Amino acid sequence: MRLLFAFGAVFLSFLPGTLSTKQVPVINGIAGGVPNTDKLLVKGETVSPTVTTPGRLRVVENSGVCETTPGVYQASGYGDLTSTQSIWFWFFAARKNPDTAPLALWFNGGPGSSSMIGLFQEHGPCRITNDSSTVVLNPNSWNTEANVLYIDQPVGVGFSHGDTVVGTSQEAASDVWKFLQIFFADARFAKYQPNPLALWTESYGGHYGPTFAAYFLKQNIAIDAGTVSGKKLNLKVLGIGNGITDPLNQYYGYIVYAGSNPYHMLASSSAISSANSSWSSPGGCKDQITSCYNGGSESICTEAQSYCNALILYLLGRNWDLYDVRQRNPDIYPPDFSTYINSVRTKIGAEVIWNQSNTTVYTNFAFAGDWMRNSAPDLEYVINSGVRTLIYDGDADFIVNYVGVESMVDALQSQFTSAYHSQAWTPYEVHGQVTGQYKAAGTFAYLRIYGAGHEVPAYTIGNLGYGEAALQFFNQITSGNNLTSTCNGPCVAARSSSRTSLSIDTVSFVAQVFLLLVLSRSCLTSLMD
Repeated sequence: MRLLFAFGAVFLSFLPGTLSTKQVPVINGIAGGVPNTDKLLVKGETVSPTVTTPGRLRVVENSGVCETTPGVYQASGYGDLTSTQSIWFWFFAARKNPDTAPLALWFNGGPGSSSMIGLFQEHGPCRITNDSSTVVLNPNSWNTEANVLYIDQPVGVGFSHGDTVVGTSQEAASDVWKFLQIFFADARFAKYQPNPLALWTESYGGHYGPTFAAYFLKQNIAIDAGTVSGKKLNLKVLGIGNGITDPLNQYYGYIVYAGSNPYHMLASSSAISSANSSWSSPGGCKDQITSCYNGGSESICTEAQSYCNALILYLLGRNWDLYDVRQRNPDIYPPDFSTYINSVRTKIGAEVIWNQSNTTVYTNFAFAGDWMRNSAPDLEYVINSGVRTLIYDGDADFIVNYVGVESMVDALQSQFTSAYHSQAWTPYEVHGQVTGQYKAAGTFAYLRIYGAGHEVPAYTIGNLGYGEAALQFFNQITSGNNLTSTCNGPCVAARSSSRTSLSIDTVSFVAQVFLLLVLSRSCLTSLMD
């Protein structure tokens, strides 16, 4: 493994500048890199300024922070799993009909990144402004028609604090389930337990979402069988944005997207050729991920993460913002909100200084090999269990780009696979503005959003407001409905997009031709030498 860490040091010499640190931690200059350290399963990172109450919530109600809509309830605080493990949450009741509205959970990714990212940069009741020190009320907040519960997990992430021992998505699922048992046992929130439950997530949530949802469903079965005691979770919806779920089917997408996407080439022909070789050569990225899938040890999966992210992801994306390829790296959008959130932490009951990402949690996941594991089987289980599922992706994102995500979706084996493959792309309109395209079959749908980066709700298109398109698909799916275009006047079924959007098949074909030309030129140059 130490040999692979050397790749990070080699590539550091080519850094054009500092990579922006957003949802995916940057290690040794490489987004998604593996720390050059020993495995850290840390006990004793306990920060408990107050007396914890294991199995109960500690809550600050109606702090007046962020949600300022008159009469809308909010609560923030901790669910104490143990005397040394506390999970932070922030709950916002729906602005409309909260008692009967669905309850949506939100998780950001990392692993190790705070869900406050989603709250302040994407779809919370308030949005951070460009000055990074003030917020404005968000008219397109996801709590418009749903109750929303933002959770910082695993322990150690964001405002959560305590023993930092979780290192896999499965372990994280168990802790989140325990937290929800505590949440619904509280008299203030018990009334929401029968309501439809929706699980929304993004980025590393491509692992979290399927794993958590499958775990919840299996716990429900165990409760019915009498082998587990607890409250059943009424899971009806799973939504995943720009998620890494099936690396074997997604990583080649970096090479394809870098050479052919709706915006511009991201790397030189020589860099793309090098990445292609790192993917396909014996013992390369593809072989290493395959070994991880085939019962590989933690170290095998960790080595695959180190190798693939250094020699493919970083190599191809280093000159542009990984989260929005239209911008040069580093890109300061969405604005940082760390100063603001720490300025209000006393008001909301937070007990520690907030940080966007927790290095210890990230390191635990890296050394457990969790990144390169395949979560597609759990996703298939969830779909086949009747949970309405939406996979969505912003087409300007590179770090989990739509080419790879669509390849993952196409490879799924579910009850809707045949019907999905037979569908043509349908334009997705929001108040008459074409914002993307989708395919749907049964209770499964995939949606590609135009002009959006990694954090889809943080962007806008045309004359729509920030997050307006995201609010429409969120409301439609969370309420148990299909994706449906909305128009100013009658929708025209045959209306086409005003912009060019290549299908994955077209993009793949163009990229294959491009790579063939690149490799041919390399061979010719070698012969001439």
